[in-house]
Amino acid sequence: MNDSLPSTSRRGFLKLVGVLGAASAFAGTLSACGTTPANRTTAGAGASAAGSTINAAISYELGTNGFDPMTTTSALTVAANWHTMEGLTEILPSGNRDVYAALGKDLPKKVDDTTYEVTLRDSAVFHNGSPVTTDDVVYSFQRVMDPANKSMYVQFISFLDSVTKKDDKTVTLKLKYPFSLVAERIAVVKIVPKAAATADPKAFDANRVGTGPWKMTDNSATSKQVVFEKFAGYTGPRPAKASKMVWKVMPDDATRMNALTSKAVQAIDLVPDLSVETLKASAAVESVQGFGLLFAMFNCGSAPFDNVKNRQAFLYALDMEKVVKTAYLGNATPATSFVQNTHPAYKRAKVVYALDQAKAKALFAETGLKSIRLLCTDHGWVKKATPIIKESLEAAGLTVDFTEKKSSDVYNTIDGKPEAFDAVIAPGDPSVFGADVDLLMRWWYAGDTWTDKRMHWKGQESYTQVQTKLDEAARLTGDAQKAKWGELFDLISETVPLYPLFHRKTTTGYDKTTLIDFKPIALTGLSFIDTGSTK
Repeated sequence: MNDSLPSTSRRGFLKLVGVLGAASAFAGTLSACGTTPANRTTAGAGASAAGSTINAAISYELGTNGFDPMTTTSALTVAANWHTMEGLTEILPSGNRDVYAALGKDLPKKVDDTTYEVTLRDSAVFHNGSPVTTDDVVYSFQRVMDPANKSMYVQFISFLDSVTKKDDKTVTLKLKYPFSLVAERIAVVKIVPKAAATADPKAFDANRVGTGPWKMTDNSATSKQVVFEKFAGYTGPRPAKASKMVWKVMPDDATRMNALTSKAVQAIDLVPDLSVETLKASAAVESVQGFGLLFAMFNCGSAPFDNVKNRQAFLYALDMEKVVKTAYLGNATPATSFVQNTHPAYKRAKVVYALDQAKAKALFAETGLKSIRLLCTDHGWVKKATPIIKESLEAAGLTVDFTEKKSSDVYNTIDGKPEAFDAVIAPGDPSVFGADVDLLMRWWYAGDTWTDKRMHWKGQESYTQVQTKLDEAARLTGDAQKAKWGELFDLISETVPLYPLFHRKTTTGYDKTTLIDFKPIALTGLSFIDTGSTK
């Protein structure tokens, strides 16, 4: 999740990664910082008021690539689809990112190593009243898997060979090879009605039809809000617990803060680091550690960073403790592995790049490197870190040609152009799609977009080793799989074609007196799954 998308979907995706704070994806244990769970209690176990409404303010604007879950990548629309769309399985945006049966009556049933079956839950209907059929399920998977549709989600289900109708209630999933994460991964495919999606694709994109607990009734850019109503026909495990929900689009930090303090809204995302203490006087504030990160990416195919010693020296030169403390007031954690230290598969990497200027200088002296071109994205929160990074590199003896550009311009500058850059600093977070290590690592370290067009790493020995270990891990389970992922963490920490500098925390402000069972999340956006309101 980040700017790693194919060009057809990159623009919307950039909105998503701009400030993604965290561990989306995959059964990762998320630790709360700031407000402890004991103090988090919202309006509690009481019932929502009759006709109640959840009011929220979200920092992201409506994307330009619609709401169709096959193609949408903007932060706001992805968050909206958590509430309105369902896959056969779903992954909770909050807590430990549990996977559960959604449109499936149960989690996928294993028939043999490469065959699974899923039976639809009883009486499931779409928002337009039409019953959900296995034909709809097959169509939903086929359209994502069709190369002509250029869906970014296809990369997450590459293990699937086919999805076919067994009977009126059951579909069969055939795998290309044994894969241990079927239940988690098929959640990226949202089930849509074939008739509506094919009759008028543009209309469907603007107002897609799903089966989720909420039905969207307004998503107008003119009104600058997204409005939902409780879907009375919902038959799944997580019904809406309020009658209505309104998300006001408020990109401006001060406007969002004022809306919460004045009680105009009950929750806001992306509380600015400098405003946390002030906001605590009038609202609950919670920071949740996630996977979302700032990374350094190197041009591994050309001098100077075709030499791994220069890549390692670059990372040893950086004072990430200072960056986290001064730029983010501690609202991030310096990387000690590819995943954050709260992820269930976390293992401290073989190499941890704590500040070591002496080592950085020695390596640069050995290779003779004296100057580099550093290209950085200009996201507001990224710009807090990049001047300190530049200073650290200069302190290690380098002359730094420093350039900032919009995220889309950064990738337009470098894609397929190895002569255009030496190193890039940018944000990313594919965990909104799932938190398993396989998904998170394949986002950057497999496929051609990152490894070939950007890092120019594809084909090198370490690249081949990573692909082999990824494929081996995908076929394992339990402790054996976790151990293989640990080998990958070690390998990536030594070869660093792209590597995290820190993992962010996402800070949410909310009114715990009027929201029932609300849980802040580590992802971009807000989630009101299982949340009610007394208002």
